[in-house]
Amino acid sequence: MSLRINDTAPDFTAETTQGTINFHDWIGDGWAVLFSHPKNFTPVCTTELGTMAGLEGEFK
Repeated sequence: MSLRINDTAPDFTAETTQGTINFHDWIGDGWAVLFSHPKNFTPVCTTELGTMAGLEGEFK
């Protein structure tokens, strides 16, 4: 399965640092940014995720 910009992501349940979430319930009427990474982790993925984590306050 592949997703494109503006596609609705499939619903799923996941264990997260915020506890167990149901993705669509967790988003509610808001927005979410999904990241994908290659099978082997690269420094670019780490940098992108770290940068977005640092911007959390701007999204609240």
